[in-house]
Amino acid sequence: MATIMMLVMIGLLLLGFPMMVPLITGAVIGFVMTFDGFGQMGTFVQQMMGGIRPASLIAVPMFILAADIMTRGQSADRLINMVMAFIGHVKGGLAISTATSCTLFGAVSGSTQATVVAVGSPLRPKLLKAGYSDSFSLALIINSSDIAFLIPPSIGFIIYGVISETSIAELFIAGIGPGLMILVMFSIYCLIYARVNNLPTEEKSTWRQRVISMREALWPLFFPVIIVGGIYGGIFSPTEAAAVCVLYAFLLEFVVFRSLKLADIYRIAKSTGLITAVVFILVAVGTGFSWIISFAQIPQAILDAVGISDMGPVGVLITICIAFFIACMFVDPIVVILVLTPIFAPAIEASGIDPVLVGVLITLQVAIGSATPPFGCDIFTAIAIFKRPYLEVIRGTPPFVIMLISAAGLLIAFPQIALFLRDLAFR
Repeated sequence: MATIMMLVMIGLLLLGFPMMVPLITGAVIGFVMTFDGFGQMGTFVQQMMGGIRPASLIAVPMFILAADIMTRGQSADRLINMVMAFIGHVKGGLAISTATSCTLFGAVSGSTQATVVAVGSPLRPKLLKAGYSDSFSLALIINSSDIAFLIPPSIGFIIYGVISETSIAELFIAGIGPGLMILVMFSIYCLIYARVNNLPTEEKSTWRQRVISMREALWPLFFPVIIVGGIYGGIFSPTEAAAVCVLYAFLLEFVVFRSLKLADIYRIAKSTGLITAVVFILVAVGTGFSWIISFAQIPQAILDAVGISDMGPVGVLITICIAFFIACMFVDPIVVILVLTPIFAPAIEASGIDPVLVGVLITLQVAIGSATPPFGCDIFTAIAIFKRPYLEVIRGTPPFVIMLISAAGLLIAFPQIALFLRDLAFR
């Protein structure tokens, strides 16, 4: 049964169908073969609906809406100007500023695609003008934007938390340490790249200009304060934090900055609705698929074939990283989390591994896969936004992928990189 399901799904993918079609087709085939027909199809539909029923998922469209408002407004530009004012003059400062701006905007929006658009659009021309190659610039923007997967708010953490029944608040705070570690790694590489290629630096800003840039960026910087401070201060839940972010983004861009008009609300709402619909369809279909393969005991067969029951915690984590990394190179990250997380759940529980650490590692692999050929989703976002050919977009990615894989290795070797802040806040 598993072989037939996989062959049909691969065939539909190669024919160009969107991911939800192969997924639902494979699930229906599995259902028919397991239950000998369509007689109990209502049970399958109930499983799909149950996948989008958890209240925590309400945060997803709210964070998408907040990110859309900020992307169309001035928040990204103000954050970029502040970062440039402080580190734009050092060797490699423009590239480091790009990575830092992506991290900051990720902490504001929680969306990799929004970060590619909001930060990449103004900074890529500056990188090219300063002498950075286009392949380096595109790879830097794509991979730095993926830090948004780890810095709260993270849609990846929300999906994983719902599927694995892990605290989303704990996942959020555990992602901060790894996200900052990756930013440091990228910054060191940017510094070395600039020195090797003898690239010029930006003009040093005066302290007056820095103070002005800080004052202008003060309002957007309150986003992570609201999210992190509000959740861990016990003021509101992650879902309520998402609602507060939407309200704050609306007041900021429509009232304080006046960068948007009421006429823009329709376009923003339509864009958010389309993205949310895709996400929730994938969640529903992915839940149904996970249920049918679990009912047919396909995950147990796969894990037994791999021999994961004989592995220790480190072996289990390495196997999880490899599986998610490879899967995200071909399939949408949300689908990968939905399908593979239940498969590895028994092995994780048997090994006694902290599910928060697993969530951070899985989300990191999702981030890597999103920027890795052949089908990383952020690669195609960059192709659409910057109008560059596929090979040029992926040419500069290998050094960043190596750094991200190294970060995963460091997390396995030193789990406290992720768990220190979590333990400080919740233990």
